[in-house]
Amino acid sequence: MKPKMQKFPFEAVSGEILKDIDSYIDSVFSCLESEFLVMPKGEGFVEYPVFERGYEVLKAVTNGFSRLDPEKIFPATISEPISLVVLRAMLGFTPPEWGYVTTQRTGVSVTQGFVRSLDRKIRMAPETALNTNGVVKERVGAMIRTACQLLSEGAPKIETALLHRLDKADTRQGIAGIKNLSGIGVPYAMLLYERLLGRPFAGHRDSVSDIIGDTLESAIEDVLFRAAISFRKTKRAERIEGFDQSPDFIIPSEFNPQIIIEAKITEDDGTARDKVTRIQHLGQLSLAGRRADDPKYEVIACIGGRGFGVRREDMKKMIIATRGKVFTLKTLDRLIECTRLKEFQAEQP
Repeated sequence: MKPKMQKFPFEAVSGEILKDIDSYIDSVFSCLESEFLVMPKGEGFVEYPVFERGYEVLKAVTNGFSRLDPEKIFPATISEPISLVVLRAMLGFTPPEWGYVTTQRTGVSVTQGFVRSLDRKIRMAPETALNTNGVVKERVGAMIRTACQLLSEGAPKIETALLHRLDKADTRQGIAGIKNLSGIGVPYAMLLYERLLGRPFAGHRDSVSDIIGDTLESAIEDVLFRAAISFRKTKRAERIEGFDQSPDFIIPSEFNPQIIIEAKITEDDGTARDKVTRIQHLGQLSLAGRRADDPKYEVIACIGGRGFGVRREDMKKMIIATRGKVFTLKTLDRLIECTRLKEFQAEQP
């Protein structure tokens, strides 16, 4: 007996899906691919050699971290601004946290917007000296003084049930600990670089979260472009009449929505559940005042990542809400032939 061929929900005809929903869930799960091992670098990614250069500059002007003198560190960070990122990694702070503590300690207003903009500017052009006109000199100077104070002081004694942010291997004992760690053969620059990237790489992943899904959306755009299908790709938080949240793609336009495509890659099951709820809502909107067999527009889900493969019940809801129109990167080549998109495909010459 020949093994039963796997069938995807977008291949099912009306009425088939509910009869064998589990097999359709399995078929979608089988082609979901996790993307968590690979992520885009994004704009402003700091390569290790660049970071290490900033580390060596900072190490040189502090005499091997034996003396944190703001008067010597300031000009070094102006000429080699990546050193500021290294200094922040030593603190273990986010840019806004550093700005907040600086304002508290010095009385110099270092706003969240300023410190975020400064950090991004350095990341985008780490070899370009900072312009110290206006308030930049005052604010950066205050930030450096604050960092030197905190790193020199180390972690204070606090209640045993609490944990201080400076209670780290390098900063717990103040400047003596930093000096010892940098001088005993430990690759301190690499430790700081990994701290910059975060848990591991979590800090970086958060910074590029907006473009993680670009691979999927770009693949969808490519399919639509090649078929010469008119579409409208919406922007984040854009308001589209008739939708409380703008869909990712509208075909052919927002003035005559006939097909809605929602796209998402996520490794988190909570985020996946939110997307499923969103797709269910779109399915309900498509039926407002319409018969079940005559929706206002077709809803298509294009998904990726292990987050969608965690809860079978959520996948069941998605398949039902889209009437089986659930695709992954592996099945995107079937997107047009198995949906109403074929009605909008331009004839090939």
